[in-house]
Amino acid sequence: MKLVKSLLLGSAAGLIAVGGAQAADLPVKAKAVEYVKICSLYGAGFYYIPGTDTCIKFGGYLRADMLFNTNSDYGIGQGAPGGANNRLDNYYQTRARLDFTIDTRTATEYGVVRTYADTVFSWDATSVTGSAPSAFSVGSASLGLYHAFIQFAGFTFGRTVSIFDAPWQSYPAGGPDFLPGGSNNVTGVNQVAYTADFGQGITGSVALQDMTTAAGGQSNLWNASVTGVAGAVGGFATTAAAGAAFIQGIYGVNDWGGTRMPDIVGQVRVDQAWGLFQISAAAHELHSAYYGTTELTGHPSDKWGWAVQGALSIKNIPTGAGDSINLQAVYTDGASRYNFTSLFPQTIFIYGGSGIAYQSIGFAGIADGVFGSGTGIETVKTWGFRGGYTHNWSPNWSSGIYGAYASLRYGDASKALICANFAAALAPTAGSTCNPDFNLAVVGGNLVWTPVKGLAFTADVSYVWLDQKHSGVVTGANTANLAVAKPAATYELKDQGNLQMLLRAQRNF
Repeated sequence: MKLVKSLLLGSAAGLIAVGGAQAADLPVKAKAVEYVKICSLYGAGFYYIPGTDTCIKFGGYLRADMLFNTNSDYGIGQGAPGGANNRLDNYYQTRARLDFTIDTRTATEYGVVRTYADTVFSWDATSVTGSAPSAFSVGSASLGLYHAFIQFAGFTFGRTVSIFDAPWQSYPAGGPDFLPGGSNNVTGVNQVAYTADFGQGITGSVALQDMTTAAGGQSNLWNASVTGVAGAVGGFATTAAAGAAFIQGIYGVNDWGGTRMPDIVGQVRVDQAWGLFQISAAAHELHSAYYGTTELTGHPSDKWGWAVQGALSIKNIPTGAGDSINLQAVYTDGASRYNFTSLFPQTIFIYGGSGIAYQSIGFAGIADGVFGSGTGIETVKTWGFRGGYTHNWSPNWSSGIYGAYASLRYGDASKALICANFAAALAPTAGSTCNPDFNLAVVGGNLVWTPVKGLAFTADVSYVWLDQKHSGVVTGANTANLAVAKPAATYELKDQGNLQMLLRAQRNF
């Protein structure tokens, strides 16, 4: 009996142990997987960030460019080495680029909070300057930040396009980066802006914009005075230095002071089914450094420049669905970048042939203002316009034609300073004239094939004409331009033109 009892107790203990082990091995119910959900509040492509009420969208493009006769990614074909027209300039140029955008939106009791960033990664082909030895430039990867801003309750804080700009920037029907005739801050400008929506497509905006970067909103502020060093001309240490600069369109020493005031910009826009109309205005402060190398030399008083621009877009025109005409015009006084844009070279030189001299050259310089020793700042005045027409031949084929024209005028005091330096540095022959004013025109067209959605192949051809107002012949030792292997020789001062072409493949995503 005792044996049976022991067996029963042992069996029960064993069953309890086994049962406990089996209970411990039972699977625990897994937490539900949180799948990414589509966010339909802000259009296609948005998804909820898991665990939040914030929607996010990724986008961008990948682009491959081949360019001919420009020496930059669809630039004028001027400067070093593009304007040399000798063995240093490239017959073709290439670029590969990835653009990546991040867009987030969150609904709040104060409205939508938005953040947006646009980063650009590029690889550009190599260029050279000089000879024996030549120096390589560019030819490397670069990173750009075009947009990085927060929008909340009508305010924009950060980097994005200027409210002065037309929606198409400087591309009224595609085209190159260097069309004058209005502003273009497609690569972004730091700002604080406020936009009020009045309904029916009518908005008004004001902004404070940091336009003081060299690649942004300010052009040259030339100090064209003698520095006091023996042999100095136009702010340069020697006549040789002055001549080498002058023949490249550099009419003085760039002499900006530190930042004092951001640009004050306003805009009113009507954007409706028929098209768009916009009027923009900007105030731009000119704040110089000193007449000489130290603060004891004094400085000119600050001066305000300004710009005004009108833009018109007409849609639903009879030539076809999606066709459009974009037009704009601008006038500036002491704010030249609002005409000759952030992507436009601020000094220009192009060499060509000549029947009366070693070669010919056309050069021009752009500035917001000019001053000399003891003088005030005299502002530079410009005007310009540009326009384009886009036609859709079919869902897969479209084309565009475009044109631009701009004019720059220096004041009498500025011309006197600049032309005194011209005479001292470049030894012009009898009958030659100095006039730093110039006009510039661009015409072009393109054809775009879109075989499938988001993939486009573009061919674009443009021609630029520099109508410079210097005339005659310059000669002497100071005419050498070693950046492009040009010797000291006789050069005819002459208008110049340049033809360039872009072939592009682009995939948007």
